[in-house]
Amino acid sequence: MKTSTRLQLCAWVVGAIVTFGFGTNTMRGQNATPGQGAGRGEASPAVDRYPWDHPTVIFQGEPYTERSISTRNDGDRELGRTALPPHKIIGNLYWVGTQTLASYLITTPQGHILVNSTYEENVKPVIQKSVEQLGFKFSDIKILIGNHAHGDHQEGDALVKEMTGAQVMVMAEDVDLVKTIKPQGKEHPLDKIFHDGDPIALGGTTLTAHLTPGHTHGATTYTTTITDGGRPYNVVLFTSFRLRSPYSTGPEVLNDATVAEFNRSFKWVSTIKCDVPLGDHTEEFLQREKYAKLKSGGPNPYIDPEGCRTEAHLEEAMLRAVLAEIKANPALAIRPPAAARGR
Repeated sequence: MKTSTRLQLCAWVVGAIVTFGFGTNTMRGQNATPGQGAGRGEASPAVDRYPWDHPTVIFQGEPYTERSISTRNDGDRELGRTALPPHKIIGNLYWVGTQTLASYLITTPQGHILVNSTYEENVKPVIQKSVEQLGFKFSDIKILIGNHAHGDHQEGDALVKEMTGAQVMVMAEDVDLVKTIKPQGKEHPLDKIFHDGDPIALGGTTLTAHLTPGHTHGATTYTTTITDGGRPYNVVLFTSFRLRSPYSTGPEVLNDATVAEFNRSFKWVSTIKCDVPLGDHTEEFLQREKYAKLKSGGPNPYIDPEGCRTEAHLEEAMLRAVLAEIKANPALAIRPPAAARGR
């Protein structure tokens, strides 16, 4: 998309958010039986499954909807269980995740930091195996953190804790949510609560935890400086900025407070220094494409300052388009029938 076109889109949708407010209404439920309730223009709208196929945003020449972004991120379920070959990204930062789910190993002389345990079923066959294939000991993991408290990123925390004794650390605003992640009925471990701007340090490496809410209330992006080839690089491990059930009546409903969270996060992204953008899903930063380039030799494709804000810009455009659609059709902001809620 040309810059002028993108700016026009942003100007239009920003106007929509300024003039539209949710008040106390929540958005439409998505997980109830399709067709339940009345039609879109009636008092009680139908409840569609999540995510919706509209609105459509044209971004960098490609069409996106909430459904297409969700499908892009999650991919085929089998890809979420299949390792992307472990490899060095830059300096002491390594990839140990799947074809769709990010997991990062940061090595230090005093032990290692693991970012994102993904699903419990991935811990042994993917993450542990990847760590060992790189020549490191899984038992040397001392700190375990995640980008946000959803099962595809933190379900494996209890098993990693059991296997390594690592300290499990969570952003304060995600504590309540992370406690609900209980695979096989296991209580979710929690050794330390950190806050916006807190350092997470081990063996000469320091990450800074930044509260970047919206996807969850405690969604966290980590920044650090890593030296490679004698040069320092600003590395950013982004959380997802995707709308979480934008028409949902669940705990992560899109309302005024959540919109404010996203606005805060998008503003923060515009200010950061970034040379190496990474994310919690591979397709958010073209990870598989970059890995293919890495294998072929040449400059490190993970050094991509121009790509640092691409995903945030896409998600911001989607948020503005959703708000504009609701402004044009207020029925979308009406609560579904009581029978449809909480499903």
